[in-house]
Amino acid sequence: MLARNQEVNPLTKNETLEDFYNNLTIRLPEIPMPNLGLINDIGHFNVFNRSIVCTNMPSAFSRRDFYKISLIIGDGILHYSDKQIQINGKALLFTNPNVPYSWESTSPKPNGYFCLFTENFIHHRNETLRESLLWKINENPVIHIDDEQEETLKDIFSKMIKEMDGDYIHKYDLLRNYVQLIAHEALKVLPKGNIFKLNNASARLTAQFIELLERQFPIGATEHVLELKTANDFACRLLVHVNHLNYAVKEVTGKTTSEHIAKRIITEAVALLKHTEWNISQIAYCLGFEYPANFNIFFKRQMGSTPKSFRN
Repeated sequence: MLARNQEVNPLTKNETLEDFYNNLTIRLPEIPMPNLGLINDIGHFNVFNRSIVCTNMPSAFSRRDFYKISLIIGDGILHYSDKQIQINGKALLFTNPNVPYSWESTSPKPNGYFCLFTENFIHHRNETLRESLLWKINENPVIHIDDEQEETLKDIFSKMIKEMDGDYIHKYDLLRNYVQLIAHEALKVLPKGNIFKLNNASARLTAQFIELLERQFPIGATEHVLELKTANDFACRLLVHVNHLNYAVKEVTGKTTSEHIAKRIITEAVALLKHTEWNISQIAYCLGFEYPANFNIFFKRQMGSTPKSFRN
């Protein structure tokens, strides 16, 4: 966790796919700009060798408008929401559009691979991937791996690169399967209690709840106000009784619906306090608190200090 008096990176605007490729082609003009016109229809996917496209310069602290899975071989520091996570050796890093982050390499040369993709790409014929993993890594997106898993993952990423260079008519279906394989390798490492049991109605309802919760974030403007703030709000939207929703979420995750909601709101509150210049009243309003005093009480209960003290 960052110390409260420690200087942190300011939150910059969301990095879009176009931003990513513009910055990449400035440094590496031999890498062609892909056609991004079909993103809204079929999505976008690409894969890269980190030793070719990454530098040792720290990346900007921001949210990205795409998912990214990185096989990091080497050392570095992940600045993730309000945390600093040290990576030494080798790890899988999963990031999504909801949580701001930056990467600071401390190795002489970046090594490994990464792939990036949009939400509609991964949803096309692959509904369970986000349910099983991508929404599970908000709190800690780093999964440490051993030597055998490193070799397995390097082989998968190498096959992805080969497919991207090929002209197989169904290559994007195959690439989705490779992403699924990476997800399964990660799930093998996660403690069993951290994995959704997807083959029952409670798990499906829980996945729908978490998806609905996450879709409200990030908060990008002060006029953006949370619509769903209570367990009953979510139950009404999901067309189930609130007791049924509470039972399902508790059964699958071990936490109550209200605990999930509070955790996600406090995570966003911390990011807004640290990385924007919005005043506390504005932050309280966009997070669904009618009165700043209520936000202060909520924040102190969760964090042990008032928003003003935390920001200072």
